[in-house]
Amino acid sequence: MESCIACDLSTGDVPLPGGTIYRSRSWVVEHCVGPLGVGSLIVKPIRHVTGVDELTEDEAVELGPLLIGTSTVVRELTGAEQVYNCLWSHAGGRPGHVHYVVQPVTREQVTRFDASGPELQTAMFAAGESPDPEQVTTFAAQARERFAVLDGAATA
Repeated sequence: MESCIACDLSTGDVPLPGGTIYRSRSWVVEHCVGPLGVGSLIVKPIRHVTGVDELTEDEAVELGPLLIGTSTVVRELTGAEQVYNCLWSHAGGRPGHVHYVVQPVTREQVTRFDASGPELQTAMFAAGESPDPEQVTTFAAQARERFAVLDGAATA
């Protein structure tokens, strides 16, 4: 297999601001690297998977509740007007490690970029403004605490 940035971030081969936020049996949650703003999280399978059709039954069963929980954490910590959940699975125009981007979207962002949905994400990438690593680390710590609370409630 060629190098995979998603795998390299999870293994620590590439630095990941904020580190791993949450890990289940099959999935990992990390802060997004790149220009989608503080609070944008990635939900990805631990094993290298390039299509949803490749998920095991166990991975699929975990996915829905984890996306709900991640969206809840993002909305609670950011107060976002909307939280996007987008499947991304290409890297350099080739199938890559499947990951869901869970992105908080504020009215300020929509107004600033005069866009929403995929057009907002495209505009944010074009602007190329990656978040401050210290802010990412702070957000990741808050999200980690919030996941611990959610995980405790799910097992209670």
